[in-house]
Amino acid sequence: MIRGAAFDTLTKVTAVSLDLLVYERTLIERGEIVVGVDEVGRGALAGPLTVGAVVLDVVGAPPEGLDDSKRLTARQRSALVGPLQSWAADWSLGSASAEEIDAWGLRLALAVAATRALAGLTIVPTYALVDGSFNLLRAPLNGAFDVEGAPRLAYENLAVTTVVRGDQACASIAAASVLAKVSRDRFMVGLHDQFSQYGWAGNKGYGAASHLEAIRQWGPTTYHRRSWQLPERRLA
Repeated sequence: MIRGAAFDTLTKVTAVSLDLLVYERTLIERGEIVVGVDEVGRGALAGPLTVGAVVLDVVGAPPEGLDDSKRLTARQRSALVGPLQSWAADWSLGSASAEEIDAWGLRLALAVAATRALAGLTIVPTYALVDGSFNLLRAPLNGAFDVEGAPRLAYENLAVTTVVRGDQACASIAAASVLAKVSRDRFMVGLHDQFSQYGWAGNKGYGAASHLEAIRQWGPTTYHRRSWQLPERRLA
């Protein structure tokens, strides 16, 4: 865990700094290999949730325009993909499907997707900066429960600092959010021709009014999270 005046007994951090490398710099200067972790798709009704992982092992200025993916346009996010991939020491994405979310519950599915993202790295991180108020690499009870088919959470003991609004405060987390969102959005757009009535090219599986109405008319697909409170299909 981080030690020192800035991080003593730290488990949660509220992001207030305008320096997007303030957290990474502190860690890297003491010899850590940092991975920023963020997720997209948690609140969607359809499609996967996707977790991005971006590794930094040296302090270098991030690509111009990097920000929380939600504050960027689709064009701005897409333009950042190449520069971010070149800037990062390593990066990876991991996902959990709607079927897995239904089988395991959202919290464990998030941990599995994060585990898959870190497992895809070629550089092994020693410290994680995770967006939000809880550690995505762990599940309730630190994964100490039996869920059929769920893989082992191999990174639940990795040293972590959670950063509230981390995608606005940490370059590595912001980069992870952009890469994850661009990938997931492209996946949902790719499904549009097959499921055009749900409007996924526009709503990306979230609960837009037109999407809710399509579920009422056509019912859910295999890409919908059926364990969620979806609108009931109207019978003819």
